[in-house]
Amino acid sequence: MKRLKKGKHVIYLLIALSMLVIALPRISFAGGMDWVNIFGIVWVLFSLLIVGAHLHFILGVDEEKKRALEAVRRAKLRQWEMKLLDKQERSESV
Repeated sequence: MKRLKKGKHVIYLLIALSMLVIALPRISFAGGMDWVNIFGIVWVLFSLLIVGAHLHFILGVDEEKKRALEAVRRAKLRQWEMKLLDKQERSESV
């Protein structure tokens, strides 16, 4: 299932890159800041954002982040258990 999701994102990434490669030479950034140039700049930035989002998913940054957060959560849980056991041992020894 994960492979299918990543394959879908690879296809979307290739489509976005091809749109960017085809459209970038046709967009004129010369001639001042009129509405056409502003639209071209916004369109390029938006397409780069889409490419970045698909790369982020394909590279699995979210999965690494989830694993790191899970490790932190487990470490905190162990600390709480140790504190509770320590308190319990102190109360039993008194």
